[in-house]
Amino acid sequence: MRLRLPAERPTEPPTGYKIAHPVLSQDGTRAAFTGVSLGGALPYGVLDDASCVYGRRHRPPARLCDCGFHCVHDRAAAEAMLCTAEHRDAVLLEVSVLGAYIRFERGFRYARQRVRSAVTGPCGCGAGAVALADAGWGRPGWRALVPSCAGCLRGRTSVSLAGFARLAGEGLRVVAGGGGGAALPALPALPAADPASGTSGTSGAFGAELGVPELVAEAALLQARLDWFQSQLARLGERGEQG
Repeated sequence: MRLRLPAERPTEPPTGYKIAHPVLSQDGTRAAFTGVSLGGALPYGVLDDASCVYGRRHRPPARLCDCGFHCVHDRAAAEAMLCTAEHRDAVLLEVSVLGAYIRFERGFRYARQRVRSAVTGPCGCGAGAVALADAGWGRPGWRALVPSCAGCLRGRTSVSLAGFARLAGEGLRVVAGGGGGAALPALPALPAADPASGTSGTSGAFGAELGVPELVAEAALLQARLDWFQSQLARLGERGEQG
């Protein structure tokens, strides 16, 4: 006789924590995440269903398979995984466990999840991140991103933290953590532009919602891009004089 654990029927979805790499679609219109271990080749959205990474037709999480989303119960356990060299550039996710799940001693394996928030680490130089920039690797159709400060962007493909949250959708919050300074709160999403009225999506009520930390982060990002353009113009000018 095989003993089975009693079925759970929680009144609200359990909360879990995990780490993942943020990714940006090739055309720059979508944002998602990719795992750091099993299933890392399959990017997932903020609200998404799991699929079997082995191509089997059963519904995750199958008891005799490893498929499904994975998370741990304790935030500290997920943060500990960020200490390893291969995971230093990953972000910390807080998720809601949805659908069927299997509870283990340290976490869940489950069928559906909603990513509620993402906390980035510092830039590789140690400064606080103001954007997510091209990491130099990716998956087919997706560019992996790493936290970056304004000074380290250097013309790489990048998206601000608020821009990533807007592209990911579903109310995702992105928070900058770590670095030499205080953590920056997530920037509010930009409202969509209205071609009929000629608005660019950056005026009106949006300007009134920004606080000093958000404006400082956006200014640093814009300054980094301006510095890069100026260096490119100077380089072109030097070539013209030599020719």
